[in-house]
Amino acid sequence: QVQLVESGGGSVQAGGSLRLSCAASGRPLSNYRMGWFRQAPGKEREFVADITQNNGRTYYADSVKGRFTISRDNAKNTVYLEMNSLLPEDTAVYYCAADPRYCTNYGCYVTIMYDYWGQGTQVTVSS
Repeated sequence: QVQLVESGGGSVQAGGSLRLSCAASGRPLSNYRMGWFRQAPGKEREFVADITQNNGRTYYADSVKGRFTISRDNAKNTVYLEMNSLLPEDTAVYYCAADPRYCTNYGCYVTIMYDYWGQGTQVTVSS
């Protein structure tokens, strides 16, 4: 099994930036395709981005495309989510996830298909 721990969340004003990290332990991160999801109060958890194991191909939700960047450093066993031009609607708990069992040509965006999850980190964007 792999254990995931997110960090880097916080409170920022609209237009600001944050960089989230997801540190993996237990097994090499290079074994896994990785994703970021988020869940706002009263809403379902939604896909943000994912990245393949080796070539680092990336996929994004339309709502974050052009503003967020997912990346990975397999040597550090860490996945990142760089978030720029943040909007109040980006406010949510952000989760990283590993090892999806189902993917499409548009990414691995089905929440229930991920086997491993972190505990989440809060991101709050004020207007």
